[in-house]
This record gives sequence, C-alpha cells and structure tokens, in this order.
Amino acid sequence: MQQTSNPLPATAGTTLKARTFDCMGTVIGLTLPVDSPAEGQPGLDELAAATAVVERLFRDLDETFSLYRPDSEASRLARGELTLPHASAQMRERYAEAHEWRLRTEGAFTPERPDGVLDLSGIIKGHAIREAGTSLLALGRRDWCLNAGGDVLVSGSPHPGSAEPWKAGVVDPADRLTLITGYPLGGNSRHSAMATSGSAERGEHIWRVGSGAGDDGFVQVTVAAGDIVTADVLATAIVAGGTRMLDRAADNWDVAVLAIRADGSMLATPAFQPG
Repeated sequence: MQQTSNPLPATAGTTLKARTFDCMGTVIGLTLPVDSPAEGQPGLDELAAATAVVERLFRDLDETFSLYRPDSEASRLARGELTLPHASAQMRERYAEAHEWRLRTEGAFTPERPDGVLDLSGIIKGHAIREAGTSLLALGRRDWCLNAGGDVLVSGSPHPGSAEPWKAGVVDPADRLTLITGYPLGGNSRHSAMATSGSAERGEHIWRVGSGAGDDGFVQVTVAAGDIVTADVLATAIVAGGTRMLDRAADNWDVAVLAIRADGSMLATPAFQPG
C-alpha cells in the first residue's frame, strides 16, 4: 500500500512536505502541512525535527527487537542466551500484547515461529508507528501522515482546521504501480490507520493456519481501523486464517477489510468496497 495525499495546498500559505528514512527493512515517511517556501523555512525545520524524533524511536526499537541484528535482545532470546522472564520490561510487554492478540484471533496471529523462536516482528512495526504518533502529538503536531512501508497512521487533516481526510491507496498485488482503490483516513473518517499484509512484495512469510486458509489463498489483505496495531495485526491474521478470520475480524472489530486472492478476486467488507 502507498500513502497518497492531496497535492493541493493544505491551507493558504502551507503545503504538504515529506521526509523519509530507512529502518526495519523498509522506508518510513512523515508528511506534514508546513509553511510555504515563500514564507521562509521554519515549517521545513519543524518537519526535520519531527522526523528525527520518529527516526530515533524506530531505530531504538529495531536495535532491541530485530532478529537480523545478532546483538539485539531478540536474537539473544532466539539463541537461548536469555529467557523471557529475564528479558527487558519492553520485551515482556510486547510479548504480552502479542500473546493477547493470539488469544483474540484464536491463534491466527502468533508471536512464535513454527520452530518455537519468539518473533515479535508482527507487532513491533505497528507498535513503533503507534509510539511515533504519540510522540508527534506530544510535540504539538496535530496534522500528519506517517507511512512505514505501506502501514499508515494519520492525525488531523492535510488541510489543517478542516475535516478533510487524508487519502490512502491500495496497490494491485499483481502490478505494484497500479492503485486498486483509495480509502479516507483521519479528518471526518472513523478510521485513522491502515495496514497491508501478504506475499505480494515479500513472498510467503506468514504462517497460514486454520480451516480454509489454504483454499482462500489471500495474497494481500488491507485493514483500516481506529489504531495501527489493530490494523496491522488483523491484516496478518486474515492472511494466515483466511475467510474464517476475516469474518471474525468484521464481527468483532470496527474495521474495513479488502482481501485479494491470487486469481485477482476480492472480498471486501461493506465499508471498503473498491471503486
């Protein structure tokens, strides 16, 4: 999924500007309405400062939770050099959160790999986005869009002071340059977060479980929700659990879902009809 925002000026004297950085194996981008160049550069300075805060947060979490870093706490746990009861408070907190989601999704989302190794990557990016959003609000930023590898969290509007939502687009898994549909986030929309999971970009990396999962063959699932962790976890769970998990998500959470099969056919909840 790609975040797409209205390129028109947000308000008189402001425009949308973005900065990006690489972390957690993906590109993270922050978009803000800022002062136009004609009025000087303070807006761009604020964007740079806000992005620096977001980047530091992502890097700190990556240093702790990445299984690709041999010196990370997660890697020490995977090698058996450290046990969970003796891990850091933040490691235990994220495990507890992931375990709760395993119960809520009846095992479709899990914090362990099939070999038993603890792998919290399914929740850490969403947590990082959530924490970054909290930090941006603490900085006094009310209007922004944060996009981490296609998982999007927004606040306010691209037009500060209005109810105009941000626009997020869903790409075609068969053609990454084509958008299938768009979805409003923030503003007057009830949802502020969207996440996409599947095998279209990264190949098969989600363990499919449960009745019917193999028959569904969802290659991409997009979930819009009120918070990014719910959107991220449920997108992964629906890929893993198939139609049964999609129905469970629609019945138990205020979400919009668009699920795409390998043959291009789609399933969508009423709030997320492509068009």
